[in-house]
Amino acid sequence: MKLFVTGAAGFIGSNYVRHVLAATDHEVTIYDSLTYAGNLASIRDVLDDTRTDFVHADICDHDDVAAAMDGHDAVVHFAAESHVDRSIADGSAFVRTNCIGTNVLCDVANTVGVDRFLHISTDEVYGSVEEGSSHETDPLAPRSPYSASKAGSDLIALSYHSTYGLPVIVTRCTNNYGPYQFPEKVIPLFTTNLLDGEQVPLYGDGMNVRDWIHVEDHNIAAQLVLDSGTPGEIYNIGAGNELPNVELTKRLLDLTGRDESFIRPVEDRLGHDRRYSVDITKISQLGWSLSRSFEDSLAATVDWYRGHRDWWEPLKHGHQ
Repeated sequence: MKLFVTGAAGFIGSNYVRHVLAATDHEVTIYDSLTYAGNLASIRDVLDDTRTDFVHADICDHDDVAAAMDGHDAVVHFAAESHVDRSIADGSAFVRTNCIGTNVLCDVANTVGVDRFLHISTDEVYGSVEEGSSHETDPLAPRSPYSASKAGSDLIALSYHSTYGLPVIVTRCTNNYGPYQFPEKVIPLFTTNLLDGEQVPLYGDGMNVRDWIHVEDHNIAAQLVLDSGTPGEIYNIGAGNELPNVELTKRLLDLTGRDESFIRPVEDRLGHDRRYSVDITKISQLGWSLSRSFEDSLAATVDWYRGHRDWWEPLKHGHQ
């Protein structure tokens, strides 16, 4: 199978490419515009593989997408603007990339006739969940420009299935962590700050709850959905590792040998969702299950950042 993978120089996408190369005999085209969160340093180790090809282009450019996608069997669409704080400062780039870009990809995919189109989304489209867990059939209630643009992209992708029969499948995953995550997201930001002896900014009362999944477990689930999921369906992906942000912070303090004096409380984020949680019955019925413990993989993640300053220091200090 020949895969067209968007955003594959970013965090989840680059790890997905490594997973595909290790676990399958598929060929991969990496399609990425190399914005601040996508960079060649994240894929340098896979570019020499004879099964990979790299295209530096924008998913919003119809002609570039059409030229690059032709001849592929499946699209795996990771490319997205994804940082909530940035979307609060300026949501326009999020609407452009997440909505217009997704529409361009679906239009081209429908024209060239791909066999599968996997659209990678987020649990944030459900909005804040005070009790219980979100099901795939629940109404969408996004509360930030980021999550609203992702909800829009989900609906755009699914509309191509309903209208044209494009074999779209959507996954909605909880918070990812692992290697090669841009150091503005909470785990790599806090980890690298603590490694440098700097304080970490904890929003509000620190009691906002997130479910944490290692990026490799997410990618195993995504590949399973690509191979075995039903077109037109949505699959939640979660790990059951729900933690308040303050508890996550304390674990990172322990792993880096710092104490609570390194916590710097800051004013809460605008529209900060209190809790995310997804029901994973559907993905479990496909045969997926979690393969990593949170404790071990969080420690391994901290160790990765400890040993890869050459990757994150230029990114972090170039974008402060």
